[in-house]
Amino acid sequence: MGETLFTKDGTIRLHRHDLPDGLSFGASVAIDSETMGLDHRRDRLCLVQLSSGDGSAHCVQIIPPSLGGRGGDCPNLKRLLEDLGVLKLFHFGRFDLAALHQALGVTVAPVVCTKIASKLVRTFTDRHGLKDLCRDLLGVEISKQQQTSDWGAPELTPEQLAYAASDVLHLHALWAKLKALLEREGRLGLAEECFRFLPTRARLDLLGYEDPDIFAH
Repeated sequence: MGETLFTKDGTIRLHRHDLPDGLSFGASVAIDSETMGLDHRRDRLCLVQLSSGDGSAHCVQIIPPSLGGRGGDCPNLKRLLEDLGVLKLFHFGRFDLAALHQALGVTVAPVVCTKIASKLVRTFTDRHGLKDLCRDLLGVEISKQQQTSDWGAPELTPEQLAYAASDVLHLHALWAKLKALLEREGRLGLAEECFRFLPTRARLDLLGYEDPDIFAH
């Protein structure tokens, strides 16, 4: 069961429980997630958004058994997340990788994080949020109005879905811009080392090593 929403930015398809059989995102897929809150050990995963960079987005609603859903039983989504032949693009992937590992038991790889890339190469600013990057690098304004809404609601609103989709629709274009800047400044190799470590960093967070940070003094 699912539904399709047409917005000024593109087509959004909502799937409940899992991605449909046979859906392909190509060589790279942009991914984001929405949870009930910011504590992975307390707050459940509610939505996973994906885009191939073609202006459309697929949103998978993860519904717990207590609400008649299948919880983490989503084999097609899991298969994609663990497919080593597909590059996954995130913004602040550290949070999403921990959420996906906690809820679905998957280690997502290989990954790119546009926030890390921005911090490595845009050292002239402290503005590395997705909204800032879209505005500065792409000339695109995105809204964060629905950021703190109830993502665990059984029925998500069109406004929620449009917000969720906006977090993945531009990641391919952002990565292209940031990758060029990393190459220009000779930091692409360093960025790739950071990306390879990111799934481990997320697992450390789940073990409680976010605070204290074992890499701190």
